[in-house]
Amino acid sequence: MGDRWYSEAVVYCLDIDTYVDSDGDGVGDIRGLIGRLDYLARLGVTCLWLHPIHPSPNRDDGYDATDFYNVDPRFGTLGDFAELLHQAQNRGIRVIIDLVVNHTSDEHPWFQSARSSPDSPYRDWFVWSETEPDDRHQGMVFPGEQDETWSYDRTAKAWFYHRFYKFQPDLNFANPAVRAEIKKIMSFWLQLGVSGFRMDAVPFIIELTEPGNPNSPKDFEFLTEMRQHVQWRRGDAVLLAEANVEPDQLPTFFGDAGGSGNRIHMLFDFMLNGRLMLALARQDPEPLVEALRDTPTLPVGGQWATFLRNHDEIDLSRLTTEQRNQVYAQFGPDEDMRIYDRGIRRRLAPMLGNDRRRIELAYALQFSLRGTPVLRYGEEIGMGEDLSLPGREAIRTPMQWSYQPNAGFSTADPEKLVRPVIDKGEFGYQRVNVTAQRGDSKSLLAWFERMIRTLREAPEVGSGSTTHIDVPAPAGVLAHRADGPTGTMVFLHNLGTDDVEVDLSSLEAEADLPNDVLADRGYGELGKLGAVKLSGYGYRWIRLCLGAAS
Repeated sequence: MGDRWYSEAVVYCLDIDTYVDSDGDGVGDIRGLIGRLDYLARLGVTCLWLHPIHPSPNRDDGYDATDFYNVDPRFGTLGDFAELLHQAQNRGIRVIIDLVVNHTSDEHPWFQSARSSPDSPYRDWFVWSETEPDDRHQGMVFPGEQDETWSYDRTAKAWFYHRFYKFQPDLNFANPAVRAEIKKIMSFWLQLGVSGFRMDAVPFIIELTEPGNPNSPKDFEFLTEMRQHVQWRRGDAVLLAEANVEPDQLPTFFGDAGGSGNRIHMLFDFMLNGRLMLALARQDPEPLVEALRDTPTLPVGGQWATFLRNHDEIDLSRLTTEQRNQVYAQFGPDEDMRIYDRGIRRRLAPMLGNDRRRIELAYALQFSLRGTPVLRYGEEIGMGEDLSLPGREAIRTPMQWSYQPNAGFSTADPEKLVRPVIDKGEFGYQRVNVTAQRGDSKSLLAWFERMIRTLREAPEVGSGSTTHIDVPAPAGVLAHRADGPTGTMVFLHNLGTDDVEVDLSSLEAEADLPNDVLADRGYGELGKLGAVKLSGYGYRWIRLCLGAAS
């Protein structure tokens, strides 16, 4: 793997509480996760991203922390976490954790002290207003579940700011003491051995909130400070951030106006994700061609993180109303499949009608696009969602390991589980589980293992350049290439249902015994690339040539 390890990584994200329960209390834990590291190594995972691990009242799935220097006792101890880092390292797997410091829980000692008295040393650690702000009902992150961003606290006798839920007061990043504390938190976990952080809600971390000003200034220099601090503490640590902003603002999160990559290493590519969903819904690659063409130029070391499903809703807010409705019609036709008037709360397999061809196509496409792929737990076996659960919990059900009760997730009584397992229908654990697929060489799990192994033999995808191949192509076909010191890969993906042929003869001069390294079926020799066959919902990853660096 190259010097910038994150550019060639395969990231796997999970919630500890829904992955494996080792002690039978109904909640997943660190010891259980340690026992499944060999499974992740076999899958091909090189980086594990853990959702919030800190002590929390769990009113927002752990994103409301009460102690940034500890592990939720439901998961285990700091000693267990240190052992997880050690065992993961032994298998070549790095671990990054969520850094959720835009806000705290209202039960955090800092906030309890802050609200108790104007003279509290923590009073200015949060954002207050003596009078009701004019923008109190603006800027909600969760429309429909949240109707204000300023709430009155009777004890403090003042209004406090919360970009998210009322029980999550925002920290005041204009306060140097708060900034110093955030760096201290990062230092603690880096010293313990994590390889970096997934930073939640980055645009709000740098927001210097002013009461009554819905467009408060942002201090991007704080991102530079954080990057410098992290790199001094651990040179190969990475910052992976969530910033769902307008495209022209994205480069500013990577680096300053001088073109230096001195801020965030990686950003989730929300624009690409929305376009990818639109392309799948239309069975037309044009939205993806536009996305590749309009990708902002990144500074050296900057990287995208691609995803199909993550731990949140599929956010379609960057699409037009017409485009969003087209995606809804295909993948979220029922109202209970949607959320926040902008997204879909489903997993990919049921969205695609559990059509194995389309599932493979979608993930082959995601993993072949520029950037570092991120895979949500359970997607590798085609898990479904539970729409009877509220909000985003629908896609946060326990991992389905086996035919055993509770899907092998836990030995606890079903009513004691952190969330119910999916036990009915075509996505019930009796049909969809790791054990069933482990012994089947044609299973989705086996396919993911092959696909990820193939990707790791093609570093051009993550660390090279990716461009659309402008050749006459049948409707529904996307042709793109990845070039780097290790050679060139060509990718064909057919989003449509018809069998087609693609003329790639213009690439013949560059080819050196081209061959399929991954395909939906056997296609035979490529010849002079003049008539490359492709099935409906088919895909072909073609090694065009190898470079000397390989």
